[in-house]
Amino acid sequence: MKNVSGSKLPTKNTLWTLSFILVVISNALLFMIFEMLLPTLPLFVNEIGGNAGAIGLITGVFMVSAILIRPFSGYLLRIVNKKYLLILGILINAVSTGLYYYADSVSLLLIIRIIHGAGFGLASTYFATLAAEIIPKDRRGEGLGYFGVGETVAISIGPMIGIAILNVSDYSRLFLGGMAVLILSAFMAILSKKSTELKRDVQEHQTIKIIEMRVLFPSLLILMAGLAASGIMSFLSLYALEKDFNGVGWFFFVVAATSFLVRLISGKLFDKHGPSIILIPGSILAFLGFIVLYFAESAFFFYIAAALYGLGFGAIFPAIQTWCISLVQEHEHEYAMSTFFNFFDIGIGGGSL
Repeated sequence: MKNVSGSKLPTKNTLWTLSFILVVISNALLFMIFEMLLPTLPLFVNEIGGNAGAIGLITGVFMVSAILIRPFSGYLLRIVNKKYLLILGILINAVSTGLYYYADSVSLLLIIRIIHGAGFGLASTYFATLAAEIIPKDRRGEGLGYFGVGETVAISIGPMIGIAILNVSDYSRLFLGGMAVLILSAFMAILSKKSTELKRDVQEHQTIKIIEMRVLFPSLLILMAGLAASGIMSFLSLYALEKDFNGVGWFFFVVAATSFLVRLISGKLFDKHGPSIILIPGSILAFLGFIVLYFAESAFFFYIAAALYGLGFGAIFPAIQTWCISLVQEHEHEYAMSTFFNFFDIGIGGGSL
């Protein structure tokens, strides 16, 4: 369609709007700082006198706090607009990250960690649902695939950035720098398109829901994917030492790169054909990645394993996420994402144990 001047008018199914770009980057920054703290916070715990048990507790309470807050995400919409709740969640992450530097005891660090987990649980849920509502419905699989690319890249580079900062500086730069990045993330969220307010009669049906039963089956699938992924995330470094493989950083780079590439096509396939065409070959590719990793005796086969796993998991995660969102009405997206993320987190935590 053209206007009187002959230029094309924007179509309703435009994906790469300014709001979508801002949400993708803002969400990626949130996950980058979260991942940056994973390898560095245990070192800080050790520095303030914590033992191995304290390190495990610090890690565990964060996940428990995030899981416990998510069932309230839909209910909170009765009180506050989704966009404001998202910004609040990001700012809780920002303040908590900065406060880590001033924690001089394990008990104080635990309190901050619990608050941080609650903020992360809210922000991660509202980011996914806000993105889903900005994306045109007929391109939701494609859009959420791109949305997840930011998370994938952040997960890959976050730990490296955290370690690099400590190698050249100290914990003040790590924590206060992380806080500054999260404030930037909140600013980007503020500039994004405002989420549409729910109608009054819809708001009144917002309740506290532990599990959204309509997304139970796909959530069980993401739980199993999390169980498998936890082995890569938690123990690859130790396994690499056992196999004399020195390219762990490049391994995760290959995972991120292949995850990005597969999402260029997997989301479009989902929109046209549904989840099965993505999940079945994706699961097979990830499975083959574990097989190759088991037999790997050289760097070449480690990278082949990384590519196979990246292609598989990179397709599976956004496909199941989109599937969950498509099974509920728009005002129920928070319940779907709460169940989705909680099952995935339980898979990651349970798999590590």
